[in-house]
Amino acid sequence: MAATELRGVVGPGPAAIAAPGGGGAGPPVVGGGGGGRGDAGPGSGAASGPVAAAAAGGPGPGAGGVAAAGSAPTPPAGGSGSSGAGGSGSAREGWLFKWTNYIKGYQRRWFVLSNGLLSYYRSKAEMRHTCRGTINLATANITVEDSCNFIISNGGAQTYHLKASSEVERQRWVTALELAKAKAVKMLAESDESGDEESVSQTDKTELQNTLRTLSSKVEDLSTCNDLIAKHGTALQRSLSELESLRLPAESNEKIKQVNERATLFRITSNAMINACRDFLMLAQTHSKKWQKSLQYERDQRIRLEETLEQLAKQHNHLERAFRGATVLPANTPGSAGSGKDQCCSGKGDMSDEDDENEFFDAPEIITMPENLGHKRTGSNISGASSDISLDEQYKHQLEETKKEKRTRIPYKPNYSLNLWSIMKNCIGKELSKIPMPVNFNEPLSMLQRLTEDLEYHELLDRAAKCENSLEQLCYVAAFTVSSYSTTVFRTSKPFNPLLGETFELDRLEENGYRSLCEQVSHHPPAAAHHAESKNGWTLRQEIKITSKFRGKYLSIMPLGTIHCIFHATGHHYTWKKVTTTVHNIIVGKLWIDQSGEIDIVNHKTGDKCNLKFVPYSYFSRDVARKVTGEVTDPSGRVHFALLGTWDEKMDCFKVQPAAGENGGDARQRGHDPEESRVLLWKRNPLPKNAENMYYFSELALTLNAWEAGTAPTDSRLRPDQRLMENGRWDEANAEKQRLEEKQRLSRKKREAEAMKATEDGTPYDPYKALWFERKKDPVTKELTHIYRGEYWECKEKQDWSSCPDIF
Repeated sequence: MAATELRGVVGPGPAAIAAPGGGGAGPPVVGGGGGGRGDAGPGSGAASGPVAAAAAGGPGPGAGGVAAAGSAPTPPAGGSGSSGAGGSGSAREGWLFKWTNYIKGYQRRWFVLSNGLLSYYRSKAEMRHTCRGTINLATANITVEDSCNFIISNGGAQTYHLKASSEVERQRWVTALELAKAKAVKMLAESDESGDEESVSQTDKTELQNTLRTLSSKVEDLSTCNDLIAKHGTALQRSLSELESLRLPAESNEKIKQVNERATLFRITSNAMINACRDFLMLAQTHSKKWQKSLQYERDQRIRLEETLEQLAKQHNHLERAFRGATVLPANTPGSAGSGKDQCCSGKGDMSDEDDENEFFDAPEIITMPENLGHKRTGSNISGASSDISLDEQYKHQLEETKKEKRTRIPYKPNYSLNLWSIMKNCIGKELSKIPMPVNFNEPLSMLQRLTEDLEYHELLDRAAKCENSLEQLCYVAAFTVSSYSTTVFRTSKPFNPLLGETFELDRLEENGYRSLCEQVSHHPPAAAHHAESKNGWTLRQEIKITSKFRGKYLSIMPLGTIHCIFHATGHHYTWKKVTTTVHNIIVGKLWIDQSGEIDIVNHKTGDKCNLKFVPYSYFSRDVARKVTGEVTDPSGRVHFALLGTWDEKMDCFKVQPAAGENGGDARQRGHDPEESRVLLWKRNPLPKNAENMYYFSELALTLNAWEAGTAPTDSRLRPDQRLMENGRWDEANAEKQRLEEKQRLSRKKREAEAMKATEDGTPYDPYKALWFERKKDPVTKELTHIYRGEYWECKEKQDWSSCPDIF
């Protein structure tokens, strides 16, 4: 995970990892297709054609493109240096000029054509350790532009603009590429029957042949049994007919007649089975070759994927070692105005191998490191609060903290190594939801605690409860809605998935006037119910189901469910839903998070509405990043307040004055003036000191996992793997995490067995029910949701936890 952060620390960054079909690396460039991992050329990290030309202030690399970038460098004596089959067994290899960007133009690269793949390197010597990019010719289009230029593209994901030293050299390359493409297409059509046989180990081949031989033998046995059943059935019928012709007593004739009838039924059934077997045999013979090819193809694909992933892990290792030995540049302050811009600029230009000053080779280990390398830690890999305080002493100190003295720090995030290849090779062929992920990707908080973080700016609801005007109240509710996203801007680690029945309480009744309870009410799909109430006059409740979609370069997280906020004094009942969270640069690059979508906040008592728009980040937009705009309207649609701000910093409110002679819904304030009508609704609290070493936790987040006496035995604070991870014992945490997950699986299987038994017996069976929440229809939204049933705080006061399940 930390290797993805290295590029943001060191500047434009090293060469991105080369993988067939890989998209461009770096921050997003709207309109740009991904290209080869090495160079960010047209269609390769920046938009090609007129869009790219307009952005760069010059023409593209097609007609006239060379003029914009300068003429191609003069090749050395000997031209491109192309050769036939070299020592590496390649079909063709040699020098070509590849378009990189609008600053450096065409750069000389060593290209290798082998087994239907075109790969390139910065030099011939680099072939031993680092590939800059690879394109599969089976799905590529080869286009000739002019006498020396040609383009290779696989439909948008990768595009190489190439230039040969002469027309003759260009024609040689195009001919070789076309032949390799035809062969690759033929290999693909034949399910790779003969293309990459050398990549399949002899053991796998033998195993496959033995399996096919066994299947063929069983089919022959089935055919023999077919013939025997038909033969013996005919003989049995003949024998029965002969018995009927004999002179026997009447009683014997009746018995023989019954046997004959049964034999007839047996013959009819046998004939049906024989016909079915014959059909199966014909189908098996017809499709056996096809199945054999398909099996071989899937096996080859698996092995090819394993080799690619192993190469990726080795390249990460090279990059990590190079980074350790390189001079560390000062990191930009997170959230500064320049960091976002620099990040995007690096994505537009050449992201990889064109900076000679920042030469890196690409990382089986990934070291988890904070982005701000200015805070260096000494000693062992496990970094505590200080070098002379052990983790046991730190944990003991946590237990001694009083309820009122909230902790302001946690043990620093340790520099634990993670073997990426050991994880990725176990993911092949498995569903994403069934892959056991180590705690190295987590932060020491559960999803229930992250949900409770929505209350960090609870004072916005306190102020809203005091508002007499419902429209002003709606402005504060909108600001509270936006504030819940401010904690996500640097939090790229995932929280722990709660176990079914896990709870988390936050009792701040004395300090802040509210208390909160969360419970995991469903495991598949994962869903958590939350109820918070304040003595300042409001109640907040929600049930959130998390769905996610992995789309290659980014991960979309879509929370489903409705959030309710009720004010006791007025009875105003507000509802809204959350927007989509997107984690970018999942594969390569520095991880960053964006929020996008719209939120409609509705006051069900008055009909007032607020529409909030979270503007997705765009490199070409001149707007401020993470922008949020909104309008507060009455039931007639007239705008009374305009909201403007960002979801990571602040929200302002402007009162809209209707223009002269207007009183309809089209009345708008001009440019959010006058300035005196501007009201600051919310501003983000600064992060604690050294937050980059503590998972970027806010002041509230630092206190959430602090041990407290008297909580339920299902509370997240008592979860052992999460506690071990917080204290830096990640190996023990991983083992404990596996134990808890296995325990949860056994509990689920037990419930399924009980349900099946009840179904067979016809007895009623109650499915799993949450302990502190009850599933029923919401009176406002008419949705089925979990609503707090009460009794938790009463049970805590009595310390009666007899109804709590044993989940840890």
